Formats: sequence, structure tokens, C-alpha cells
Amino acid sequence: MAKQPIFDAVTLPDALPLDSGEVLDNVQVAFETYGDLNADKSNAILLCHALTGDQFVASEHPVTGKPGWWERMVGPGKPIDTDRFHVICANVIGSCMGSTGPASNGPDGTPYAMRFPVLTIRDMVRGLTRLLDHLGIETLHAVVGGSMGGMQALSLAANFPDRAARVLAIATTARHSAQNIAFHEVGRQAIMADPNWAGGSYYDSGKTPDAGLAVARMAAHITYLSEAGLTDKFGRRLQDRAEKTFGFDADFQVESYLRYQGSGFTQRFDANSYLYITRAMDYFDLAEEHATDGAEGLLADAFAGTPARFCIISFDSDWLYPTAESRHIVHALNAAGAPVSFVELSAPFGHDSFLLDVPALDRVVKGFLHD
Repeated sequence: MAKQPIFDAVTLPDALPLDSGEVLDNVQVAFETYGDLNADKSNAILLCHALTGDQFVASEHPVTGKPGWWERMVGPGKPIDTDRFHVICANVIGSCMGSTGPASNGPDGTPYAMRFPVLTIRDMVRGLTRLLDHLGIETLHAVVGGSMGGMQALSLAANFPDRAARVLAIATTARHSAQNIAFHEVGRQAIMADPNWAGGSYYDSGKTPDAGLAVARMAAHITYLSEAGLTDKFGRRLQDRAEKTFGFDADFQVESYLRYQGSGFTQRFDANSYLYITRAMDYFDLAEEHATDGAEGLLADAFAGTPARFCIISFDSDWLYPTAESRHIVHALNAAGAPVSFVELSAPFGHDSFLLDVPALDRVVKGFLHD
């Protein structure tokens, strides 16, 4: 019988320095673990979640009651095999499922709200490495992530090169594009335009900016899908009616689907966390981080001297982080002399393919982690 996941949280013993120059004290990191850590602590895999993910990767979500976001991939006998590996998944700082974020109380005992410092992906990874220190894990068997999780995996490899022997980055990028920054800004403006946002100080008001957050989720969710996938799943089919209403109700199934996604999201996610995490993703640029003397950074410099092996995976229907972004990472790794495998997988689901049933992904993940 499979062992139950272990949920825990740790308060980091030291203050956490941030790229902004600010410092966070009393940082809490919430996490789950699956499978046993071996005697020499060499079988640990760190899973990094995406923008709206959390630590509940392979267990029931405590708020929604839904299965973990990668339950199909993580577990006994699965590609990330918890009979063999000790799997760790932590909620990033800035989020809202137990790790320190804008909804957490600040030093004065009231929620940080917009007093919370702006974060970067590298700040999130600093928090993850402090968690590994707490767990006594010096070098991971692998760090694995998709989307924003892939950014974290690449950031860990670039900034803490001795912490992971393998790096598996899926459907991700080394730099957020202007188009993706634009999509995020639409979502942020939707939240901030909601009267209930109240400048971010809504925690004690009894009202939350659900309408704005739902619109932000709807806009983002479109980018996670593909046109072919939307057409196949919904087309122009009407929702629970035989004729158009000639009004602004959800006439089409795709409209009803997006409204459902937006409404459900507000039940489990904090609007201010959405602002902070999307901003961290927008700031992400590994080449810029490793530029010297004012020169334009080269991505290869970020991986100079890395001892890790890499596997980069993209999907042919992903227009959010298209294959060209993955090839750019691979070329930089080649230039840095790092061993890297690359595969573009065919799937109709768009960016979310890494979360869905793509058997070829299972085979690649298992092969890279188990060889």
C-alpha cells in the first residue's frame, strides 16, 4: 500500500535576501514529500510548480478536493516513481497555500498586502534551496518543472549549479517574452480594476476581488490551450440551448467553460499572489541575470561550468512557450558544453500538454530520471 504524502512547513532560520535589495524575515515554506529518502540522501527529486500550482502535486487538494496537479506522473510505479525517489514539492514564496506571501502577516501582525516585496524567480529558488538545507539535502537527483516550474529548474541550475545532478525543464522559457508580459498585464489590470481589490488591502474587508481575478484567470487560461484543442472540445457549439439568445449570457460552450474556470480559481487563489507571481515571471531573464560589466547577457554564460545533465521538452501546439524558446535554451547549453537532450512532442492540448495525458512525455520523463 502506498504511503500517504507528508505535509509540512518550515520557518527558515535566517532572513531571505531578495533581488530587489529587500529582506524577508520569518519566511515559511510549505511543502509535501512522497516516498522515502535513502540513507545518503541521493534520491531526492524537487518538483517545481507552475503559476497557479502548489505543493499538492499528487494528493487531494485541501480546498477543492480535486486530485493533485501531477497525480498522473507522480506515485508508485509512475514515471516519477515514489517507490524509488523521495519527491519534494514546495509552495513558492509569494503564493498562498502556506508559504509566506502577501496574505501572510507582516511584522506588525497584519497582512502584508501590497507591502510585500516584489519577488523574482531567483528569489523563489533561494527559498527552495533553504528548504533543501533544512532537509539536509545537498545535491538533488533531479529538479523537475513545467512552465514557471521549468523557469525555477533552470534558475536553480544557473544560480546553484551544484544542487542538482539532473535538470528537466518542460514547456518553458529562459526569458519571458513581450507577448507574455502583455497577457499578464491584462490579468493584473483586471484585478486592480475590481473595486473590491481596494489597493490590495482587502483581507479584513469581507470582500475579495473575485470578479477581477476570474477575468485574469480566463485570459490566462486561453493561453494554456491550443486553437485545435478548443475547436475539438467546444467548436461553436451552444451551451444548454438550441438557439442564440441575442444577449450576453454564455451562449457558447467555450464561454461557459471559461467562466467556470475563472469562478473556480477564485476559491483557491489569492488575487495579490497572482499579481506578485506574474510579475516575478515577467522579470525572468536568465541571460540578463548573468550579464557582466553592463554588457548584454548571453544565456550560455548562465550555464557556464554546470555539472548537471539537462533534458528540455517542448510541445508542438504550445504557443505560450513555443519550441523555439526551448531550442534557444538547448543552443545555450550546447555553447556552455553541458550535456543536454531535447525533444519536441506532438500533442493537441497546447501549453497544458505537460499536465495532461501525453504518453510520450511519460516515457521521456521516466527515461531521463531512471537512466
